[in-house]
Amino acid sequence: MDVVKAAENFRQDFQKLHDEISKVIVGGESIIDGVLTCLFAGGHCLLEGVPGLGKTLLVRTLSEALSLNFSRIQFTPDLMPADIIGTNIIAEDEKGHKEFRFRPGPIFANIVLADEINRATPKTQSALLEAMQEHTVSVARHVHKLEEPFFVMATQNPIEMEGTYTLPEAQLDRFFYKLIVDYPGEQDLMKILDRTTVREVAHGTAVMDAAQIATWQGLVRDVAAAPQVVNYAVRLVLGTQPSKQHSTDMVSKYVRFGSSPRGAQALMLGGKVNALRAGRYNVSFDDIRTAALPALRHRIILNFEAEADGVRSDQVISDLLSKTDTAAKVA
Repeated sequence: MDVVKAAENFRQDFQKLHDEISKVIVGGESIIDGVLTCLFAGGHCLLEGVPGLGKTLLVRTLSEALSLNFSRIQFTPDLMPADIIGTNIIAEDEKGHKEFRFRPGPIFANIVLADEINRATPKTQSALLEAMQEHTVSVARHVHKLEEPFFVMATQNPIEMEGTYTLPEAQLDRFFYKLIVDYPGEQDLMKILDRTTVREVAHGTAVMDAAQIATWQGLVRDVAAAPQVVNYAVRLVLGTQPSKQHSTDMVSKYVRFGSSPRGAQALMLGGKVNALRAGRYNVSFDDIRTAALPALRHRIILNFEAEADGVRSDQVISDLLSKTDTAAKVA
């Protein structure tokens, strides 16, 4: 297939899927774009927002629009790892012979909603690590492969911190994007009431299947990126690390640990999806800049001074983007 035509077909399919989700989800255009970017890049997504903003509805609508197997896991303090990945049970056949058989848990689905993930203990949260990284589950020395595509969307509540457990950095790093879900505006809230307080409530319909998703995920990997663009992404990631030469004064003052190489991978793959969304087959500097906040905000660990001064990771990244932009122009 011609690359220009392929990019245009991707753009059309991306928009079709976006429009289908928008029939149910009001506003939050950037959130929908971010979720779909994670999907086509082959990554996982972390949604953070107060209750009632439609995070769970967004995931359910996405599963309806994709005609994929959907599973929801409600994380609670008493949830155990076996409740997620499954366990071996004693089963008896028609001849009376007993044997251990594996009963898959809810992780065995194409789209998994990990609702309020920070309410489970670290032991239970860690049960997701192998599945998110290798797309496999290991139980009693047996490795079970998950069906592709495999996409985890987790939600967490930034308030009501009593009874919650902070996600380990190793787990945060496995999320491709972290998206912040904000309150709807006046017009959006009116639309929400129009759609949800009537007899007929809108639902999504399938517009894409697993095979098509796999095709587009492969196309994303094939998008070209010039060495200057790759170097720009590298300098951004190194700039988040206070000990590196590309860091800014703000990074040196407020950051304890910067992004891992997964941050650079998220920047590049997110940039490639952004390029295809625009109908292009090459990544631009703007594509990388657009991906910077959701790709890096959860990969930066701030120090106590940042907390005392009320500085957030988004501010640090925005400052880094402005300083790195200037360095790129000089070069």
